[in-house]
Parts: sequence; structure tokens; C-alpha cells
Amino acid sequence: MHLDPLAILTAFGLIFLAELPDKTMFASLAMGTRMRPLYVWFGTSTAFIVHVAIAVGAGSLIGLLPDWTVKTVSAVLFAFGAFMLLRSGGDDEDDDGGRTVTGFWPVYTTAFMAVFISEWGDLTQITTANLAATNGVASVAVGSAAALMSVSALALLAGRFIAKRVPLKTVQRIGGLCMLGLAVWSVVEIFAG
Repeated sequence: MHLDPLAILTAFGLIFLAELPDKTMFASLAMGTRMRPLYVWFGTSTAFIVHVAIAVGAGSLIGLLPDWTVKTVSAVLFAFGAFMLLRSGGDDEDDDGGRTVTGFWPVYTTAFMAVFISEWGDLTQITTANLAATNGVASVAVGSAAALMSVSALALLAGRFIAKRVPLKTVQRIGGLCMLGLAVWSVVEIFAG
């Protein structure tokens, strides 16, 4: 197995920048306000590693799908994420603890499933697959996984900071509106391309 430092840095940089405004960053941020951040990070990191493995394994196969199909699926997933965040954004007036998930396995499973489901058809998954097709599977896998896990860690740190200063429903509404914007953008890209 040969690791190319330039391919690792390229994958890290591209994926890190693409993931910063992504829905999974907002999901990590929101989970970090309610759950133990380290447990959330283990769950999100495992989901990211699985998705990176799928993406590099698929390599150029994803590139063979029609562009509009990938964008349509992305738009639907973004819209669903927006619906879930906006719907739950106004549920609770106060922090009564009724929805708080505790314990390693429940938090890990919740974080894993949230990221695993939302990453399908994601820009970072497609970018990882495209990079793997041209820059080497192992190097791209290392760079992409490190970038995704880094963004999740940053979101969890920010989540703790924000949770002390901003109500969770405000964070959820902002995240939901961002996801709604990304869904609309994906639809626009279908017709513009």
C-alpha cells in the first residue's frame, strides 16, 4: 500500500472545505449540544469511515450515474434533513431533558445513524469517489476520513460553546434553513446543468 502525501493533503483539503457547510456538520453540532461529545464523535467518525470505504470502493462507478440522479437524491435528503430539523426546532420550550440521549451505545448509535443516513449522495462522498478514481484509493481514504473526522470534532466543540449561549431550537432552525437552502440549490443545479 503506497500513500502519496500530496494525494492525502489534496483529499483532506477538498473534503474539509466541502464538509464545513454540510448538513452532517450541523447534525454533529446539534447532537453535541445534547449528548456527550466524545461519544457522538465516535459514532460520527465510524459512519464517516464506512462512507469513505464505500466511496473509494465505488471509485469511478458513482461518476457513471447520471448527474441529475445524484443531485435529485441529494436534494431529497437535504429537504428531509431540513424538515426534521425545522419540525423539531419548535417542539420544546425548555430543556426538560426528555429527549436527551445518554450512555455510550445509545449516543454512538444515534450519531452513527444520523451521519450514515445523511451522507448518501453527499458532495463529499462523490468527491471522495472521484478523487479515489484518479489519485489512489489508500491516500484518498486517509485524507478524506481525517477531514471528515476533523470537521465533526470542530462541530462538537462549537456545539458545546453554542449550547451555553444559544437555545437548541435556534440552532435547529438555522441548521434546517441551511439544509433547505442546500436542497433548493441541488434542484437548481439539476435544471442548470
